[in-house]
Amino acid sequence: MEWTIQELAARAGITSRTLRHYDRVGLLTPSRIGANGYRYYDATAVARLQRILLMRRLGMGLPAIAGVLAEEVDVCDGLRAHIAQLEGERDRIDRQIRSVRHTLEALEAGAEPQMDVMLAGFNDHYEEEVVSRWGERAFRAANDWWHGKTLDQQRAWKRAAEDLVAAWVAAARSGISATSEPAQALAARHVEWLSRIPGTPTADGDRERSIEMVHAIGDMYVDDPRYAGMYEDATKAAFVRDALQAYARTRM
Repeated sequence: MEWTIQELAARAGITSRTLRHYDRVGLLTPSRIGANGYRYYDATAVARLQRILLMRRLGMGLPAIAGVLAEEVDVCDGLRAHIAQLEGERDRIDRQIRSVRHTLEALEAGAEPQMDVMLAGFNDHYEEEVVSRWGERAFRAANDWWHGKTLDQQRAWKRAAEDLVAAWVAAARSGISATSEPAQALAARHVEWLSRIPGTPTADGDRERSIEMVHAIGDMYVDDPRYAGMYEDATKAAFVRDALQAYARTRM
């Protein structure tokens, strides 16, 4: 099966002039040129054009596209990479749709939209951190789960989180040790709370990685200023860390 340059241009939504330019710069040559001087393109050429157009839509310039195609050994590997890029773009757009829908629903209900939800998909500022620590699937699962909640469900979850933080602060103020039964009961409650977040090792039932995660979260509550302030001061944050890590060592 072959197509003339006019047929291919019409199907691809570009001009014949563009196809001729791609030929001149070495991006896409015709499969053959007929005796009449017409350019013809076969299925392999069309597949290459598809990839060129995909990379153009991703904002790549022609020299960069040429470099990708020149370095590529296996066409199927290249197509798989494009599928992964497109799926990532689709996920980003889905998150943006959910964010805008959240804003609309909140405004229609006379409520104030939450900034972190409104900007989800536009600025997922924890994505790199979560992906590097727990993997892409963990981020996507947790992110989709959170942004799939209604406004009321998100508020209920935040209230539960605030109640847990308040319980930790009260326990730390009381002067009990991090290894005491009340502190360890709070640690168990905290781990159970984490297990309700899809994509986390605790939700997956992965004991070894769950222990690693609880240790890492305990350190994060002390070391990361974004979280340390939740527990009022460094001493109380250290109490939470010590209780969680003791629980992970002895009861998980």
